[in-house]
Amino acid sequence: MMDWTDRHCRVVHRRLNPDLLLFTEMVTAKAVIFGDRARLLDYDAEEHPLVLQLGGNDPRELAEASRIAAEWGYDEVNLNVGCPSDRVQGGAFGACLMREPERVGDCLAAMGEGGLPVSLKCRLGVDDQDIETALDAVADRAVAAGVSAIWVHARKAWLEGLSPAQNRDIPPLDYGRVHRLHARLSTFVGINGGIGDAAAVAEQLAVVDGVMIGRAAYQRPGLLAELAGRGALAERIAVARSIVDYAARWCDGGGRLAPVLKPLLGLFHGEPGARQFRRTLSEEGHRAEAGPHVLAGALDRLEDEAARAAARRALAA
Repeated sequence: MMDWTDRHCRVVHRRLNPDLLLFTEMVTAKAVIFGDRARLLDYDAEEHPLVLQLGGNDPRELAEASRIAAEWGYDEVNLNVGCPSDRVQGGAFGACLMREPERVGDCLAAMGEGGLPVSLKCRLGVDDQDIETALDAVADRAVAAGVSAIWVHARKAWLEGLSPAQNRDIPPLDYGRVHRLHARLSTFVGINGGIGDAAAVAEQLAVVDGVMIGRAAYQRPGLLAELAGRGALAERIAVARSIVDYAARWCDGGGRLAPVLKPLLGLFHGEPGARQFRRTLSEEGHRAEAGPHVLAGALDRLEDEAARAAARRALAA
């Protein structure tokens, strides 16, 4: 979710569904300790409950980053042992750590010293690992370290031969493996990977403790509203209207409009006028003079098109 689940995306998602547990993009422990903390860690108060997702392999650094997260007001810290990107592999963390369950346990235990609940995000395994033994080894170390939750992306990661983008689709999903882990452990076990509609969410929640939604949440964020029972077009428009004032405050503080608009691009997927709405936000939102009026105008046109479509349907009936 790098470059997607930023603070603006999380505000939109929170307004679409008040019951979500929101996760940040992965931030390395070194960046938290030595980087621009305001840029990396700031968030809007309405985002709570909010989890800071950390990357790293040094228990001391992860402990320090977790203490900083507690000082910054986060509700939980999460260790990412699932990301297969080249940069992450170069730093010997992320999915690489599936090969080092003892280190994972040490890192998670150290993170707990920060005083926040600690969770783990992992894969079934990497490359030629046996997913039965690899996942159990990491999960058991996590449980021993006292984690509050284990979130499993129900795919292997192929660190050799596949790009990060390919790793999101090509390795086959194996939900049954996550279900078996859940049946074996008393710790919270949640599932991630390829879950893209409300029916699939409900199906998984009948078996495991939670569902983590990634790409579907930013490609079609209306799903989040649907899961909250507020997926009607008028309700989604109302949420988008509320972002106009949020965008005004952000721009008045010197921020650019485009990042605020990005998480709204897929909000009206499949609705009349959705294509023009996306085009307006994409083309006009990047202009130097762009302001909240861009979003307000795009929503006006979307509502007009929705009304015309409703009138056409009434005439046809």
